[in-house]
Amino acid sequence: MSQDNSDQAEFWTTSAGQKWVEQQEMLDAFMQPVLDGLFERAPLRPGDRVLDIGCGTGASTLQAAERVGAAGTVLGADISPTMLAHASARADAAKNVTFEVADASDYTFNAESYDHLISRFGVMFFADPVAAFRNILRGLKPGADVTFAAWGQIQQNPWFTIAAQAAKEELGAPPSVDPDAPGPFAFRDVARVTDILTDAGFTDVSADVVALHLSPPGRLPDVARMATSVGPAARTVEYFQGSAADAEAIANRVEKAFEAFQTGQGVRVPAEINFFRARRADR
Repeated sequence: MSQDNSDQAEFWTTSAGQKWVEQQEMLDAFMQPVLDGLFERAPLRPGDRVLDIGCGTGASTLQAAERVGAAGTVLGADISPTMLAHASARADAAKNVTFEVADASDYTFNAESYDHLISRFGVMFFADPVAAFRNILRGLKPGADVTFAAWGQIQQNPWFTIAAQAAKEELGAPPSVDPDAPGPFAFRDVARVTDILTDAGFTDVSADVVALHLSPPGRLPDVARMATSVGPAARTVEYFQGSAADAEAIANRVEKAFEAFQTGQGVRVPAEINFFRARRADR
């Protein structure tokens, strides 16, 4: 299988990356329950050296840095210079954080340097995931821990399905894609991911499939617009070269559907998340 991830680099550097930068605060708050679940499972210790793959605009990297303290370090790696420029600006004076533009599938990480690999939704986009994880493994110390989060089953994640259906109703259906191809749901199948990690050389592979609620901030119309501007709805609008009016019509449909998730504490969207853990074997 080809390891060419250039299409992902272009996607996350251009329109998608810019949208994530523009909505960084809302998206970080929206996905904080996933980061909370990640760090509950990631045994980060003061002084650890951590590798954060697919760090995006830096929320996971910065929170990891707080946990490892001044004696530790965190490298945030991402394929998008657009998102990493924003992440670097957020890091400001943090001395234990660095960011690197890197395609983790073939980047030359310092050998056996990291105590822990983490990722929040950053490892589902490799053209050849086994080869990519083999490459990442070389940068981990013997006995290093791996903890990452990926989206679970498609039908259990209405944040995606509702927006996709609204866009389809408004503009039509774009060409179907293989859900196992690089993308948000490529790691929805626990057995498949377990095989990928095992084939790549990791051991003690396990997964927790967790139902939780995502917590986007803001009023319902704001949440609906965010759901429309990123993810499958945005890709449908782009495919059909939809107008601003089309995007607004889709957002209105999403808003109506999301009324079911309105609570006294704001909008709470149910989700299914796969939390994976593994280790690089000791010598």
